[in-house]
Amino acid sequence: MTTATVVGSTGLVGSQILNQLLSIAKVSTVTTLTRRPSPHAIADPTSKLKATINSDSSAWATLIPATSTFFSALGTTRADAGSLAAQRAIDYDLNLSLAKAAKERGVNTYVLISSAGANAKSWTPYSAMKGQLEEEVAALGFEKCVILRPGLIVGAREKARWIEQPLHAFANLLGGVRAGLKDVWAQDAETIARAAIRAGVEEEVWNGRKMVEGKNGGKVWTMGQAEIVELGKL
Repeated sequence: MTTATVVGSTGLVGSQILNQLLSIAKVSTVTTLTRRPSPHAIADPTSKLKATINSDSSAWATLIPATSTFFSALGTTRADAGSLAAQRAIDYDLNLSLAKAAKERGVNTYVLISSAGANAKSWTPYSAMKGQLEEEVAALGFEKCVILRPGLIVGAREKARWIEQPLHAFANLLGGVRAGLKDVWAQDAETIARAAIRAGVEEEVWNGRKMVEGKNGGKVWTMGQAEIVELGKL
């Protein structure tokens, strides 16, 4: 049986990861670490969910259980955080501290929701931050490390980002004409979550995939938008 921990489960992709994990028979328990109760409906018919709510995220690293798989969809925006430094404290610092704690707790498979364009050497602060995090977690030596790089993430957010609304509408319009027109640059949160879970819990999907060896051992699979769509579509 698979046991899982999810951080970022109150967000758009993370909430999808949580609900989908709870519906999978081979997953026995799902632990979440959040600052507040989830704003999304959670269906947990067999009481798999072990929810830990602690407003002090600096304490989360000490609360991570010894699960087999760790999913991070943790992240914020500069606008919500208030500054680039505050965003980095969550997107990079907190993520990395939790990844290190997960490794120490014996987690075998680590799954990170990153972003298209992530590049540690980028001149763009956001892309550089995402790329730096990818490099750091890949070097921790997880047996399996999965990094997903979705494009525009489409779905109903708790707090609408007005600047993205026209792009979401355009993506959905293209998807209504032909799925491929949307899939190459925008993916539904549900699709991203399903791809993340399949990579995290289904051994067979690793066969034939392009991956590299991490600096301290283990396999690292960086999944672009095409593979996300391939694995995440029903």
